[in-house]
Amino acid sequence: MMGMSDQPPTVTVVGAGPAGLTAGIYTARAGLDTHICQDESSILNRNAHLENVPGFPAGVNARRFLDLTRQQARRNDCTIREGAVTAVRETEDGFVVETENDTRASEYVVCASWADTDYLAEIDGLETITRGSKEYFDVDSEGFTGVEGLYAAGRIAGEPHQAVVAAGHGAKVGLAVIEHSEVPFYHDWVAPEGYFTDRGRPVPPGCEEIDEAERNRREATTLEHMQEAFETRYPDPPTQHPRVREE
Repeated sequence: MMGMSDQPPTVTVVGAGPAGLTAGIYTARAGLDTHICQDESSILNRNAHLENVPGFPAGVNARRFLDLTRQQARRNDCTIREGAVTAVRETEDGFVVETENDTRASEYVVCASWADTDYLAEIDGLETITRGSKEYFDVDSEGFTGVEGLYAAGRIAGEPHQAVVAAGHGAKVGLAVIEHSEVPFYHDWVAPEGYFTDRGRPVPPGCEEIDEAERNRREATTLEHMQEAFETRYPDPPTQHPRVREE
């Protein structure tokens, strides 16, 4: 599937948890016009302390982790749209995605929501798997649902219930969307100056070479940002499971 016009291909990601945000980060960095639909349903909001994600030896507040990933998506030109998705419908050019607040056309859709497929009830050809009270998409190794342009990532694709697994699967599905969009892309990698060019090779699509001054500038920005992010305790406690609140 190619773009509807000379504009970059459009991607709508349903769900702003680790899978959806990571998929969006990858597609946006490759130049796809990426929108992420967000409500308050990410399971990380219920997590008391996230202790199994690489890079945080003492663990990290789950809501802070989610906030930082959301900030990363925005810094890489993802548009975050508030409101739960109520319906996804096929069109001649792709899909129409309806939320509580607006409607948007999109060539690609990545479903990265909780295990609830009701908003796709009008799309024919989807295969699902029921496990207990949950329903998941039956997808291939790249998260492809069998409907052109429609993918699933993370929990709704039957992946294990862990943040790092969901994020990794989101990245894999994001890369699949990039490949199928036919946007020129080799590898999302920032390399030191000369890594490619000093070997007589052009810098491949998706890659970037930076010199020492730019590397130092980016690292300084990282230090400043992370020091500010972790300066104080995160203010909001986890939310409880709905059944606990009901009791």
